[in-house]
Amino acid sequence: MPYLNKTVPTPEPLDCRILTAALDLFVEKGFHNVSVHDVQRESQVSIGSIYKHFGGKEGVAKALYYHLLNEFEEMITQVIEEDLTNRERCNRIIALLFEYTESRRNIIEYMLHAKHREFLPDEPPICSSTPFEAMRNIVKQGMEAGEIRQGDPWVVAATVFGGAIRMIHLRLDGVIKTPLPHYYDEVIACMWGGLAIEKKAKTKRRATAVAAG
Repeated sequence: MPYLNKTVPTPEPLDCRILTAALDLFVEKGFHNVSVHDVQRESQVSIGSIYKHFGGKEGVAKALYYHLLNEFEEMITQVIEEDLTNRERCNRIIALLFEYTESRRNIIEYMLHAKHREFLPDEPPICSSTPFEAMRNIVKQGMEAGEIRQGDPWVVAATVFGGAIRMIHLRLDGVIKTPLPHYYDEVIACMWGGLAIEKKAKTKRRATAVAAG
């Protein structure tokens, strides 16, 4: 079973082997280029076992999607439970996403880079999933606590996490060759600096008005 920070049990249960094999195949070849027989050969189980547990390839993809969403939710929950400010929680989530892009590449690729709506059309977009909602709530709580600049929660949350997620996409696409943790400090500095631009601009305008008066 693909986990972010848990140890895979030995021996791995049959349904877990199926999901692990499917993850690797879906990321390597793309969902539409993988057959149930491919998953069967990779996981070394019977075709009947796949249909019994998941009902087919689409069922495997859906089960994998929700399993990994749960992994992300547990990651966010662990960050929330740490003794951190909301701003520090945002930083910690970005650091973990960068780390997992290097150490759990297929998980991050399936969750943040795959076009789920093409093969799971009945599922809501990932940005409306529980983990992403929790990330927006951290931002909202930061604004309420005066730790993060006020603004529309969607805009501010996109500013906080959007740049980091774009860096992840560039890394997964092979555009960025250097491991993402190398860029962490600069990403964080640009992110919070960008959120402070409006405040600085207002201060400058106020100073100009006072001088003119």
